[in-house]
Amino acid sequence: MPRIRTAALGPALAALVASLALGAPPASAAPGAAAGAAPGATASGAAAGWAGAEGGAGEPAAEGPATEGPAVEEARLDRDVPREILRRSGFAGEAPRFAGALRGTGSYAAAERVAVRHGAALWRRAVDRVQGRGPAGGDLARDDDRPLYWARLALTRELRAWQPRFRLTEEARARLLDRLESASRGQDAIRFPHGRGVRRVLLTGFDPFTLDRDIRIGNPSGAAALALDGTLVRTADGGWARVETAVFPVRWRDFADGTVERVLRPHLARVDLLTTVSQGRVGRFDLERFNGAWRGGFPDNENVSSTGPVPVADPGSTPQWTVTSLPYGAITAAATGPFPVYDNTQVTEVPVGGGAPVVRADGPSPGSHSRAGGGGDYLSNEIAYRATLLRDRLGLAGLPGGHLHTPVLRFGAGNTDEVEDPELVRNREAITAQVRAVVAVAAGATGKAGKVREAGAAGEATEAREAAGAAGR
Repeated sequence: MPRIRTAALGPALAALVASLALGAPPASAAPGAAAGAAPGATASGAAAGWAGAEGGAGEPAAEGPATEGPAVEEARLDRDVPREILRRSGFAGEAPRFAGALRGTGSYAAAERVAVRHGAALWRRAVDRVQGRGPAGGDLARDDDRPLYWARLALTRELRAWQPRFRLTEEARARLLDRLESASRGQDAIRFPHGRGVRRVLLTGFDPFTLDRDIRIGNPSGAAALALDGTLVRTADGGWARVETAVFPVRWRDFADGTVERVLRPHLARVDLLTTVSQGRVGRFDLERFNGAWRGGFPDNENVSSTGPVPVADPGSTPQWTVTSLPYGAITAAATGPFPVYDNTQVTEVPVGGGAPVVRADGPSPGSHSRAGGGGDYLSNEIAYRATLLRDRLGLAGLPGGHLHTPVLRFGAGNTDEVEDPELVRNREAITAQVRAVVAVAAGATGKAGKVREAGAAGEATEAREAAGAAGR
């Protein structure tokens, strides 16, 4: 499906294009979302920065709710597919246990302990299940990221509806929800070993999204994050890398509130490699060279849209573009798996002097304003922009960091209602294995201080950063 930058259109036409892009796919396509800009969808498209969703109808989408916000995301729990996923993974009991523990609390402090404990336990259980530790809990494939997503929503719904015996303000309830969210996403559990000899890799993934398109959708970036968390990876140069991971929501408001910076800032000075990951296009990986400071408005998991400049602290010093410092030359040249890996330099910009947005294949021109990075104008572009901007603001020019888009995770041909099939499982396993291989190559191309060791890649990264800086001035 061609890429469509909805930011280049008027709001009404953009909405029409997005709805058409998300419409029925060709008969050969299987259910799933073509993702890109965030978790796998972009305002430019439905996932990963590209416009459009790949796949079949899946469970028929209900009439879209008239409201937006947390209740919209949680209301999907009442449909058959989430219930089946929770039952077949053994995660259906998480919310009742959490609700019971909440009822036993008599103070905010006690409730906070319950929220953190159950959130952390949910993350650890999801990681253990994917990595083969403990009981599977059911017949759903172990490497599935969807049980974590739906179980977390079930917990947040319980917390939102809970009426405690003590006075609880809405602000205090919001703090409890934040603690539950961060604990259940692995964001509080990032722990790197001390000492030398092991490179430290921080990798992030995303929740499923475009669920009104197909409620069965998972996100291969989330599955990869669960599979790699806490693992040791043999690097391409024969060394070792320790990988720590976290998963982010597909919600504009969390990004505007600074969740990316809050999670990453304490760790960036200590890591040797930073890779944000989301679902991208069908049949390929993309290393996104340039990231743009623009939101294109594609609805998030709460059916909320946001269009305009990426809201960051100190907007007066915010560049229009940031650039990857991942060793893309080494990665694209390596044999990492069955899917091709591309160095994507395309952007959409408003040229200096104004006018309509234009697509450029070779990066931004000097003085241009961003309308989409290589990863689009959705949340995958935004996490890459925020992460690399934070890298630059912290003065970590030598830290390899950037964004990787995975292939779309697809169901088997003809499967429009089953939550799992052999092709889906094979695709997910292959994508996760190749993410691991990409990490091994990237970590192997870095030195102890996080510098790109490969001279060619170092030169390319410096040249690209200078070009992006000139374009943003």
